[in-house]
Amino acid sequence: MTEPSTPRAGTGIREIDAPAVPPGPGYSHAVTADLPGRLIVLSGQIALDAAGNLVGPGDLEAQARQVFANLHAALSAAGAGWEHVVRLGYFLRDARQAGVVRAVRAQMLPEGLAPAASLVEVSRLVRDDLLIEIEAMAVVPA
Repeated sequence: MTEPSTPRAGTGIREIDAPAVPPGPGYSHAVTADLPGRLIVLSGQIALDAAGNLVGPGDLEAQARQVFANLHAALSAAGAGWEHVVRLGYFLRDARQAGVVRAVRAQMLPEGLAPAASLVEVSRLVRDDLLIEIEAMAVVPA
C-alpha cells in the first residue's frame, strides 16, 4: 500500500495515488476517510438554476459552472463543503470535451482538491439539452 497523503485540514480525509498507475488530472486513485463521520451522497446535478431554467444551452462551460454551483449549494445544505468531497462522478455527452470541465472545476473548487473520480460518456441525459451531469459523495467528520 502506498503511504497516504497528509489529511485535508480538519477532515481526516486522505488522497492516495498508486505508483503503478499513471496519475490523473485533478483526481486521486483512492480517497480514505479514517474517522467517524457522516456520509453525504449527492444526486447528480444538472445545469438548471433555482427557477428550473436551463443555464447555457449548447454551452458546456456555462453548464459545467451551473452544475458545480448546484453541487456547492447541495453540499452547503447538507452541512458540508468541497473539502469533504471524496468522490465525483461525471457524465458527459461528449467525453472529448473533458478539458472544458476540468478547467471549470479548477476555477470553482479549492486548489489541490483531488477526490476520486470517474467520467463516463453518455448518449443522452434526462433532457436532450443537457450536456453534463455530476454526482458527488462527501464525508463530514463526526
